[in-house]
Parts: sequence; structure tokens; C-alpha cells
Amino acid sequence: MYQFNSRVRYSELGPDKHLTLSAIINYFQDCSTFQSEAVGVGLNYLEEEKRAWILNSWQIIVEEYPSLGDNLTICTWAYDFKGAYGYRNFLLKNENGKVYACANSLWIYMDTENYRIVRIPPQAALPYGCDPKYPMNYAPRKIHLPDNFETKESFPVVSYNIDTNNHVNNEQYVQMAECFLPNDFVIGQMRAEYRSSAVLGDVIVPKVFYNKELCTVMLCNVDNSIYAIIEFTRKEY
Repeated sequence: MYQFNSRVRYSELGPDKHLTLSAIINYFQDCSTFQSEAVGVGLNYLEEEKRAWILNSWQIIVEEYPSLGDNLTICTWAYDFKGAYGYRNFLLKNENGKVYACANSLWIYMDTENYRIVRIPPQAALPYGCDPKYPMNYAPRKIHLPDNFETKESFPVVSYNIDTNNHVNNEQYVQMAECFLPNDFVIGQMRAEYRSSAVLGDVIVPKVFYNKELCTVMLCNVDNSIYAIIEFTRKEY
């Protein structure tokens, strides 16, 4: 397991004065990146090997959203590697061990020169080790698509959406999809399924399904191919 400590900053708060889902995702992404750097298979290693870990799916369950100044511990660990796939858990906790959020994620090992999926070599997996799978309610990787989506106004990919892989960052898709949530919708679970990578200048066509408890957003290109599917489940109290 790898972990680092932080504190909730004002810049990470939403209108309700609590940590946003986007901030939680960024903490989780940063934590896995820090672990890769710490064990010697980080960005420079991957660039030299012409490889990348591409996120295929997220499932994040939020038990409670922390408040300004709360002390945080962010944890991550790999729990399995199979073929070209790596499986990773995350936790967001307070200083006393109370869990604010937990997550499951599936990553694909990619040849960036030929843009194809490749088997994970031992030297890329062994530095992480494997720890036991976290006991959470695991959802299927594939997100069910309702039939009656409503197409919303399209928008372009802009420079601040782009990360070091020159693609739209995983968190940015979620933030795009959050724009279609009602103001009173508190997210209890977020699932994301990534299908293709949007790049600078692409046009995103959002298609939204909403009912009282669930909001599903497809982010598509102009030819209706899917970049990402984001599913939000309303938090129960």
C-alpha cells in the first residue's frame, strides 16, 4: 500500500463547502502516480518504454464529503494483474481512520507507439506488489445504457482538459458530466467507463439520461462514437 497525507483546501470545495468529487478523483489519481514514481516505474520510465497505464473504468463510493481543513490520508494499492490489466483500490480517510470514500479501478497497459494493448511485463508489475482486495460493493465494469437519452449542446475540448498523455484527463470527463446534474443531486457513487480518448479540438456531444436516483451521461463525438460513459447515483441518507 502507498499513502500520503493532505488537508482539504478552499480551492477544493464546492458550493456546499465540502470537498468535491473532482477533488477526490484528483487525490486518487495523484496517489497512484506518486506510488509509481516512488517504486521507479513512473512517468519517465513509461515514456522511455513507450508505455502507459490507461484507465478503463472507475467505481467511487462516497460515504461522506470532508470539509475545509480536514486532515486526509489518501491510500492506494494494486490487488491483481492479469494479462494487460491492472486492478487497483483507493481509500480516502481521516486522521483517525474513518473512510470518506473508497474506489475500484481497472487499468490497461498500452503500447503508446503503436497504440495497442500489450501484456504487462513482470518489471512493470512487480514493483507495486499486491495487497488484498478492499471489501466494498463491487459494481460491474460495464455501465447499462438506457434507451431514452436527451442530446445536449455540444462543446469543444480545450487545453485545460488535456494531461501529459495529450488526451482529456480522466477527471475532466467526470467534471464535464457533472454539469448535467440537478443542483440538489448529491453523488453517492460514480462509475465511469472509458472507451476512447478525446484530444484537443475534438467536439464533445453529451447525451443525458436522468431520473430521481440516477443520472447517466454519454460523452460522444460528432459521429456518435463514445468517449466516456459516466453514471452518478444519488446519495441515500
